[in-house]
Amino acid sequence: MFDLDPWTLLTILALGAVTVIARGFFFLSDKPWTLPRWAQRGLQYAPIAALSAVVVPEVVMSHGALVNTWQDARLYAALAGAAWFFWRSGVLGTIVAGMVVYLPLRIGLGW
Repeated sequence: MFDLDPWTLLTILALGAVTVIARGFFFLSDKPWTLPRWAQRGLQYAPIAALSAVVVPEVVMSHGALVNTWQDARLYAALAGAAWFFWRSGVLGTIVAGMVVYLPLRIGLGW
């Protein structure tokens, strides 16, 4: 059905072992374990940092290069979504506002 060479099998087993050890590390101690305050505070910003790392390059880049024209529907849609979010702070409204701007520019004007 598929070819499984020894190196691939070893890699899969090693990655599985590393995953089990990393995730099970916290169960080895009997006393409660807490993160330092600075780490807890830093983790509060992890979701927005991850979302920014995914969304921002998609908005400002095209084919691996920065967008070099203002006639890009993604820029205006991102601005409309950000404006909605800062005005009403709703996620669904942010998506709808961005798409209401994006679709006419993309489909209608071909940006």
